[in-house]
Amino acid sequence: MAKSSGKQSANIDRRSGDATNAKEPRDDYGRDAPLSYNKYLRVPDLIQLQICLSEPAHHDELLFITVHQTYELWFKQILHELDAAARQIEEDRVFAAVRALRRVAEIEKILVAQLHVLETMTPLNFLEFRDRLKPASGFQSMQFREIEFVSGLKDRGLLACFKEDDFALARLGARLEAPTLGELFFALLGRRGLNAPLDDPSLDETTRQQRYRHRVQAVVELLTHHERFPAEFMLAEGLIEHDELFQLWRAHHVRMVERMVGTKRGTGGSEGVNYLRTTLDQKFFPELWEARTHLSLDHAGQGCPFHPTAERRDL
Repeated sequence: MAKSSGKQSANIDRRSGDATNAKEPRDDYGRDAPLSYNKYLRVPDLIQLQICLSEPAHHDELLFITVHQTYELWFKQILHELDAAARQIEEDRVFAAVRALRRVAEIEKILVAQLHVLETMTPLNFLEFRDRLKPASGFQSMQFREIEFVSGLKDRGLLACFKEDDFALARLGARLEAPTLGELFFALLGRRGLNAPLDDPSLDETTRQQRYRHRVQAVVELLTHHERFPAEFMLAEGLIEHDELFQLWRAHHVRMVERMVGTKRGTGGSEGVNYLRTTLDQKFFPELWEARTHLSLDHAGQGCPFHPTAERRDL
């Protein structure tokens, strides 16, 4: 028994020693590491990018720069996700595209919240460095315009605002030539047997309106028979949520600007708030919104092609 007790005591001592040693910090931790947090994220470079123009640097200008640089980083991520969603829709990987749009929506909620951080500035404090920003303007945000273009709001006239910026001009030019998310979505519905012809600016206005009505009707069918087309329905919901949150950002942005500078002209020379108000009703996917107007509980009575008692026909 004594020997056994001795062995047991020795084992306890060894375990205690091991535990004690395990708690002691390693002197060589992180020494000669090939990668660190700062190296990976390039923090030293990142925190040198906020260069104030006011002299001496106004306290709130750092906030203004930081918020807008953060916006541009989020815009980069949104474009990354929208481009992925576009590829996935073309490849019929609809659930993957839905997931990408889900991430876009969560980022856009952050974008709305970030506006309220800017509202912690007083209007007078902002005026103390605002004139230093001229003629730069948020109107010139290349990535913001890219998001609009890929989502369906293409405006070739905006390229004139970037004529001195070859980098931006090349990117926006490529976006103009690429299919939009809406075009890819309706092409997908066409592959699913729905009549959803794409718009064609070369056609006469009557034919274009007829095609638009067909696309609206295709969405009505999708919303009515979402159990028949679950993935496509979820994709449509992801697209309209992206559209809604972007509109929500525009609305909050207008109020934030008006709260800060009233109806003063923009630093880039625009009409400021009065111009921003003209953008509030812009929609990326108007067919998705209008289709809600035409939903009906008497859908079968209107000749629905998917109702069990209805004869199959083209929409």
